Amino acid sequence: MACATFSGMRTPRDLANRMKHRGSAAGDDGFHRETFTLPREQARLKAKEQFRKFPSAAYMTSIESWRVLPGDRIEFTMRRLKSAD
Repeated sequence: MACATFSGMRTPRDLANRMKHRGSAAGDDGFHRETFTLPREQARLKAKEQFRKFPSAAYMTSIESWRVLPGDRIEFTMRRLKSAD
């Protein structure tokens, strides 16, 4: 039995791919990005908070990039779908 879909979308990835192709001309890929720079332990807590607030299953939340800065500070960028906001 076929599952019901909305406009042919079956997964969050399908939605993200559709948004990526639709917005690529305008430079908008459909994702919201937020960059944080925090001490290591606070960065870990902030990332966990973001994953709780925006679950990966609904928002495709991920840590897009991260790096260690002097003083054991972590700079990281969280990415999630805008459409689920």
